[in-house]
Amino acid sequence: MRAVAWTTEVDRGLCMGSGMCAGMTPDLYALDDEDRARPVRDRMAPDDRALDAADSCPASAILVRDGDALIGPRP
Repeated sequence: MRAVAWTTEVDRGLCMGSGMCAGMTPDLYALDDEDRARPVRDRMAPDDRALDAADSCPASAILVRDGDALIGPRP
């Protein structure tokens, strides 16, 4: 069963600021003043684009969770 909302976070220690996530999904991720990615909002309706962004992150810095289950990046 899917959660009503997913959560997403960016590990700032891993983020290298490539901007791929913000370029792919600017409504979900943005770059901050230090050119590190951040989620536009921490909770979101289930959205496969968040998983695509997590999968595309060259540093694997984006984590997406459905409840307690880590669902992105996908193996």
